[in-house]
Amino acid sequence: MRILVTGASGFVGRQLVPALAGGHEVVACVRRPGSSVGAVRELVVAGIDGRTDWGDGLSGVEVVVHLAGRAHVMREDAADPLSLYREVNVEGTRTLAEAAARCGARRLVFMSTIKVNGEGTRGRAFTDRDAPAPVDPYGVSKWEGEQALAEVSARTGLEVVALRPPVMYGPGVKGNIKRIAALVGRGVPLPLGSVANRRTMLSAGNMVRWVRAAVESPLAPRRPVLMGDPRPVSTAELVRQLAAGMGRPDRLVPFPVAGLLLGGKLLRHEADVARLVEDLEIATSDDLRPADLADPGGELRALGAWLAEQAHHPAPEPSPAASEG
Repeated sequence: MRILVTGASGFVGRQLVPALAGGHEVVACVRRPGSSVGAVRELVVAGIDGRTDWGDGLSGVEVVVHLAGRAHVMREDAADPLSLYREVNVEGTRTLAEAAARCGARRLVFMSTIKVNGEGTRGRAFTDRDAPAPVDPYGVSKWEGEQALAEVSARTGLEVVALRPPVMYGPGVKGNIKRIAALVGRGVPLPLGSVANRRTMLSAGNMVRWVRAAVESPLAPRRPVLMGDPRPVSTAELVRQLAAGMGRPDRLVPFPVAGLLLGGKLLRHEADVARLVEDLEIATSDDLRPADLADPGGELRALGAWLAEQAHHPAPEPSPAASEG
């Protein structure tokens, strides 16, 4: 089938497009010509918002995989960030869906975020039956994007699959995981040995398996699909697995979690420390769950090996992720 992938040159798109191109005709939607990998052809679109004119770019497309969006910003400094997120993640998504429906597309797969469910869990994992509880502007805009798609679907018959991933990792990863790996590579002692939290993440390989199922399934699930690796990991295990892949000692040092939280508060890095020590556990959806999901231990070791190789033979950095959960 012909599949259009928006955000094809970003972190997620660069993993997904070559995988889908192995069995489908893929059209890569990019901002700059020549920035995708593995696509049959490119569709250059300067930006995606409520004013985007898709013209005949969706002609013959059966499934749209919508990765592009205004990505989560760790330290947002815009005066009205929600309006900026809405312009792209809500109105841009709505305009794309309406254009896809007009051109006869059958399905749109929307990369949303687990932030629609909330920022963390305490004793009970998120499920696909939970009421949405987004906290920040990014999560709110993704939830509103899901609602916009539901309205278009009801009006046009376009099938919609909303995917809610947690933080993703793999070649080209950024954010906390890259920073932790850099510290491991330099042999810096990390005071994370006492952290026994439970965080569900999503490897690039497992992400591809989930999205392929969303594209190829004969039926679209009625509820949002909560994606993730087959088990959660602690931050301490994350460090150990990355270090093993990098061929480095993990240098984990026991330190009270309460002390880490206090230090984060004093240094005004509360959110950063919370992501390192608190839980975000997902009960992944039964709908579309692949049978061959890889264990995160092996996936993290493979990432560590890739990062070690990059330290010796650096490659150009891909664009930022479309969604980091």
